[in-house]
Amino acid sequence: MKKITLFVIGLFVAGMATAQTANEIVDGYIEATGGYEAWDNIKNLKIKAKVNQGGLEIPIEVVNMKDGRQYTKFTVQGNDFMQGVFDGETLWSTNFQSTKPEKADAESTANQKLEANDFPSDLFNYEDKGYTLELEGEETIEGTEAYKLKLTKEPITVDGEEVEDVVYFFFDKESNVLLAQEESIVRGPQKGAIAQTVFSDYDEVEGVYFPFSISQGIKGVGMQPLIIDSIEANVEIDETMFAFPEEAGE
Repeated sequence: MKKITLFVIGLFVAGMATAQTANEIVDGYIEATGGYEAWDNIKNLKIKAKVNQGGLEIPIEVVNMKDGRQYTKFTVQGNDFMQGVFDGETLWSTNFQSTKPEKADAESTANQKLEANDFPSDLFNYEDKGYTLELEGEETIEGTEAYKLKLTKEPITVDGEEVEDVVYFFFDKESNVLLAQEESIVRGPQKGAIAQTVFSDYDEVEGVYFPFSISQGIKGVGMQPLIIDSIEANVEIDETMFAFPEEAGE
């Protein structure tokens, strides 16, 4: 794998620099990280990582498929816990207390189905999905000047009410590389807070550059680093991992 070389994308018309549009920024990002053809050739992603919780190192395996199927597996003291597993129709997770698999409610499942066409990124071919993109301005992320873009997706349903689904993306002004993304938490005890993810250390996998350093958390509160061990693309995946265990029943 080769380390990505960040480069300045200069846009000049008749010898004068012009401001980039939201679409040009996303195009620059796609091209800087491999190009549309390379992105489209990614059929699946398998990420192996770990997080540290109270001194306990927890291995994580994340698999995302082009058709929207996905799973996240946590291994805690030798036991596997499946989270956010989606087979295209059923969304389920392992209950951490009972250790039994449980299906998600109809509302959560319907919202997950809306995410099925967002591989490998919400931004990839966003116009074909009916999403809208706006350039909101500029901000500083981790000391770097960045463009702030607002992506409005299909609305989701929360407690029976339709809610706007918006994600903010922050791109390095010089390189167009994605630095961070933010979105409001719309349910649960942290409802109203801003979930933030910060990206860096891009490296090449199957012709596309992915961030190998990721930190996640609540904006202004604290970030949890995700230690990435490997990212693989277009690999053989055990298809049975997505299915809700039959012995678990309904």
